[in-house]
Amino acid sequence: MSGHSKWSTIKRKKGANDAKRGAIFTRISKDITIAARESGDDPDMNSALRLAIKKAKSANMPSANIERAIKKGTGELEGFNYESYLYEGYGPDGVAIMMEIMTDNKNRTIPELRHIMSKNGGNLGESGCVNWIFEKKGIVTISKDSIDEDNLLEDCMEFDIEDINSDDDIFYEIEVSPDSFNSFCAHLESKNYSIEAELSLLPQNTVKVKESDSSQTINLLTLLEDHEDVQKVYTNLEIEK
Repeated sequence: MSGHSKWSTIKRKKGANDAKRGAIFTRISKDITIAARESGDDPDMNSALRLAIKKAKSANMPSANIERAIKKGTGELEGFNYESYLYEGYGPDGVAIMMEIMTDNKNRTIPELRHIMSKNGGNLGESGCVNWIFEKKGIVTISKDSIDEDNLLEDCMEFDIEDINSDDDIFYEIEVSPDSFNSFCAHLESKNYSIEAELSLLPQNTVKVKESDSSQTINLLTLLEDHEDVQKVYTNLEIEK
């Protein structure tokens, strides 16, 4: 709704201001890794991977980095045995947090995350403490530049779209079921839309925090996302302006 910002919107704006190439490569590598882990290493059959690779090439990421990120996701990286975990907990103001982790050393990663949480007003919780809040969805974002909304709606009609959000001044955000995700992305690409897309966990209810009180929570989420073993961070934070 107008006057509110969710974490996905905040991250997009933060990313737009991130001029550090190393940070950009790290975030794109994580997108590639998790896409390969979710749906395999074939870009023709995996829209999220195809789009992440396209973004990587646009950012001039070396091919070796792309290949490494894919192999990390599929478990083919020689000399490393990466395992995937889902951890959950709470941030300031009772905000729910879920993290997708990929690590070759759980005994190193978990204490580091616990330290970050405890030093910034949060704590790791027991398995199941917040995952009931979240539901898996496909999320497709399209820049509003040069896009006619009526044409977009018409092009979406043949799919079972669950929601279209245009509250962000820059993007349309379209929500689809995971089963429709790949075919929907391919359909939009065939119509020459420039899209970004991912399979995500969306909160079914949110915790509203005033913008003036949100700095500690934003800092915690940012620190977690910046950890090299954290692939994705999900939260039900909603900031009231």
